[in-house]
This record gives sequence, C-alpha cells and structure tokens, in this order.
Amino acid sequence: MRDLPRALYVHIPWCIKKCPYCDFNSHEQADPDFAGYGRALVDDLDADLERYGSTPFVSLFFGGGTPSLFPPKHLEPLFHRLNDLSLISSGTEVSLESNPGTLDLGHLQGYHDLGINRLSVGVQSFNRDVLKALGRIHDGGQAVAMIERAKAIGFERLNVDLMHGTPDQTPAIAREDLNIVRDLGISHLSWYQLTIEPNTSFYSKPPKLPNEDTLEATEEIGSTVITSMGLQQYEVSAFATPGEEAKHNMNYWEFGDYFGIGAGAHGKITTKRGVVRTRRTRQPSNYLARTDVHAEVHPLSDGHLGTECLMNGLRLKSGISYTYFKQRTGLDPVEFRAAHLMEADRLNLLTPERFQTSKLGWRHLNHILEMLI
Repeated sequence: MRDLPRALYVHIPWCIKKCPYCDFNSHEQADPDFAGYGRALVDDLDADLERYGSTPFVSLFFGGGTPSLFPPKHLEPLFHRLNDLSLISSGTEVSLESNPGTLDLGHLQGYHDLGINRLSVGVQSFNRDVLKALGRIHDGGQAVAMIERAKAIGFERLNVDLMHGTPDQTPAIAREDLNIVRDLGISHLSWYQLTIEPNTSFYSKPPKLPNEDTLEATEEIGSTVITSMGLQQYEVSAFATPGEEAKHNMNYWEFGDYFGIGAGAHGKITTKRGVVRTRRTRQPSNYLARTDVHAEVHPLSDGHLGTECLMNGLRLKSGISYTYFKQRTGLDPVEFRAAHLMEADRLNLLTPERFQTSKLGWRHLNHILEMLI
C-alpha cells in the first residue's frame, strides 16, 4: 500500500454566478482575495509535504468554482514552489477548468506560460435556450472562440464538458452540440446526464426534464456521433482518442493518492499506518483567516477501503485488476469479492478474475455499486 502514484488537486472556490445544478463548494464573490489565496495554497502544499513526504506528482488539476477567474500571476508562487521542489516537470499533466463566460482570454497565455498544458472547458451546451435553462452566463459563440484561442496559443490537450438530459434539450440539440465538438477536433469529451443534487436550486425548484423516450433517443444519437469522432469510452462519462485519457482522473478511478489543497479540498493519502482522507475548511473567508494550515485527517477503515476502491474502479470500462486492488487497499481481492459481490457474480455482471463489469454489468453499473454500500 505504499509508493502509489500521487496527484495534486487545487480548489478555487469562487464563481461569478452559481449554477442552479451545482453542488460543488463554490461561492459568489465580487472581489476575491486572489493574492492571499495564492499564498495560502503554498502553505497548504508545504503542510502536506511535511506530513506525507515529497513525491513528484503525476498530475495537477485546478477545479472549482471557476479556476479561470484566477489571475495567472497569483498562481506563480505555487508553481515556483512546485518547480523548486521538482514536484512537476514538463511531462506532468496540468489541467485547469475554465468557464467561457468568465475567462479573460488574456489569461490563457498566462496559464500556458505557467505550465498549464490541458484545459477542461465547461461548455455544457452550445444552444442558447439550453444554456439559459442551465443558468450559464456564456453563449455558444464565446465557447467556440475560447477553444479556438486556446488552440492558437498552444494548448494541444482540451476537454469539453457537455450535458444531456437537460431542460429544453431535444435529441437534435444534443446532436448539434456533439457535431460542434467534432468540428473543433476535440480529443477528450466529458458527456454526462444532468442529475438533480440536494442543496442546489434545481433541487428546491425542479425543472422540467426530458422524458425517458427522449433520454433514450439522445443517448443513441450521442453514441453514434461520439463513435464517429474516433473517441472511445473509457469511463462512465469520459471519451477520448487513445492516449488522451485524463491522467488525473485515471488516478482517482484507480484509487491512487492525491493531495487536496484550497478551501474545501479533499485528499487521499496512503501512509505507513493506513489510508487517510484529508479535508480543509470550506468557507473561503474561514480558510483565509485560519491559523492552523493543516487539514483535518480521517482514517479509512478496511471495510471502507475496498468499497471506495471499487466505487471508483468499476466506473472504468477496463475495471481494476486484482493487483491494483491489493496494492491500493491491502485487502485480498478474492476474499473481498466473495464477501461483497457474490450476487453480481451470480447475475453475470462481472468478468472473472478481475473487478470489471461484463457487457450486461455495464448497463447495470448502479445496481452493482449498490451492492457495495
């Protein structure tokens, strides 16, 4: 359970307008203290390094909130620290989530100069009516312009986030969204159905969503168009050309380790005494005012280890091997399978000698995951 790959997640908690479907730790604020926050991120990093040792990161990911609000100059102290300690190199995947409605296009060059080499663009849709229903503040033209500008600057790796099953969306609109992505030559796509989560505006005032027939038609069209792009599904909602899979997300799904820094960030670290979860305070004002920079630490029990590993690993089309399972949990995979997944095996939902869904099991993934809870 030692020497697992390690990544770094950096949370940026601010946004201009919180979307009605968003349940992430994001906060509307007119004039955030970007400079102070940038310094606090370095303190977080140093605190985790002190506790858990220095290992080069396989990937970095700036999530939010809206990371593209953050002026590049205030991220310089963090990148200087990472480079000084040789925690990243030119080969490290460094991703940043961006919102076309908030991104100062001038920031793109600054991000690229820092070493950010992959952009994840939260488009959700290119359709005006769908964007309005989702509470987004950009339009389709802005999204296309941002992607084209990023390519011109030198970003060779781009992901586009698209939603389906949204208010006011028809199968034809979903097809047009995907056709635009195809025309843009995108090599990684996150295509996922809108779900209504607790603690969101949509939860308290549910919108009218497409019926089951419309959802089924949309998924059939989506599968056809995505296949025509040359993208292969490798995770429940992720599609990529071979070799363009997101290293950072693969580390999550394969139950690797990661530091989580920034307001509300979570981490998962394997120590000599076992696996721990880390958590930092959520509210940006409290985070910036804190006197103790160390995160809360919560050990994971053996029972939770196996469950969490497979809740992630079974989302992959390739699943997770017995070797990976044992390396990341310290548990015997055969014994765990017999104890928790006997029903899945009886129904032929899993392949033998590996934690991987069968073709039938992929269609009933949620049922398998419920068996683990």
